[in-house]
Amino acid sequence: MAVVLVVAALLSVTGLQAYQIHQLTGQLADTDRRLGAEQQESQARLDGLEARARELESAIGAAFDPEAIAAAALPSVFRIRAGQYTGSAFAVGEPAADGGTNLFTNFHVVEEVWEDGDRQVFLERTDQRYPATIVEVDEANDLAQLRTTSTFTGLVAAPSAVKSGQPIVVVGAPLGLEDSVTTGVVSAFREAKGGDPPFIQFDAPINPGNSGGPVINDEQQVVGIATAKAWDAEGISLAVPIATACDGFEIC
Repeated sequence: MAVVLVVAALLSVTGLQAYQIHQLTGQLADTDRRLGAEQQESQARLDGLEARARELESAIGAAFDPEAIAAAALPSVFRIRAGQYTGSAFAVGEPAADGGTNLFTNFHVVEEVWEDGDRQVFLERTDQRYPATIVEVDEANDLAQLRTTSTFTGLVAAPSAVKSGQPIVVVGAPLGLEDSVTTGVVSAFREAKGGDPPFIQFDAPINPGNSGGPVINDEQQVVGIATAKAWDAEGISLAVPIATACDGFEIC
């Protein structure tokens, strides 16, 4: 009788343990399934974030592409030689009414020639040289209009004023080094005050020789004409707004 009771007890214990093992096995399986589902969901979210990041990077790259902007602008930008001075000039707008091309530069670039009563300057690109004529000047705004009988594609003027933070590309011939490109952002648009003309402040590096070159936005439109830099500071460059030139000479 005692043996039977012991056997019955052992069978009860064994059955209980088997039941508990079965329950634990089921719980582990449920846990594995839940973890697997959560991992799949996490991976899906990660894949989605990576795809969105790629989309944003692509959008940013498409919005501001200095290489593309420079490639489009360079054929329209020249080193200008005016007497003993050099600077930059760029073709703008549609062809001149009597043929040829209109260009903008700074007055201070051609000032010596203008004051001497001469009107001829030269545009240079690589090994090519084109004569150009000073048509009109605006000393107050440091602007000059040129015209050449050669035909070049004119850059397009931006229809609205720049805003702080907008990216820009500056093209010109600093120190006579033609086809030079720098990039930066618009620091501020300074409204006219106290008789001073309006100007654009930007942080792209410029140097002597950049004067008269175009400042171009991310839509390949000219927003200003590079004119000066602050000698006693870093990252303060100035440009005449393109609207000032377009309104004054009506060739855009």
